[in-house]
Amino acid sequence: MKKAIYPGTFDPITFGHLDIIKRACKVFDKIYVAVSENKAKKPMFSYEKRVELVKAVTKDLPKIEVIGFDGLLVDLSDKLEANTIIRGLRAVSDFEYELQMGYANASLKEELDTIYLMPSLQYAFISSSIVRAILSHGGKVDHLLPKEVLEKI
Repeated sequence: MKKAIYPGTFDPITFGHLDIIKRACKVFDKIYVAVSENKAKKPMFSYEKRVELVKAVTKDLPKIEVIGFDGLLVDLSDKLEANTIIRGLRAVSDFEYELQMGYANASLKEELDTIYLMPSLQYAFISSSIVRAILSHGGKVDHLLPKEVLEKI
């Protein structure tokens, strides 16, 4: 069974994240969408709420299991026996950070590979930080977020 982990803060999960998840489902038999507690980022939504939102959005995708985690991704990969990490790349600006993270993880666990997926062009501009900025000013986000997320926030 080909297993992978798609980690992130998902604050909140967007159409861009969902696009990456659906693309990954074409490649892997099981994908753990791992919601990071990540208190350092000071998320807009609570850890519990973010896990709830990701579960709501992925409930109809049988290859997906949503889990929460706090700690090193390499430790989670050991626990889940999954040695592939999925990351999304929207723009060149994402590349440097993601490459560094991929190398850092590989330095901690040689067997850990990172696969980078690009979202569809229509979702390439969407980021959780853009969504949070729009939300904080009362703006319209229904074209950025799945309906399950809109209903719960």
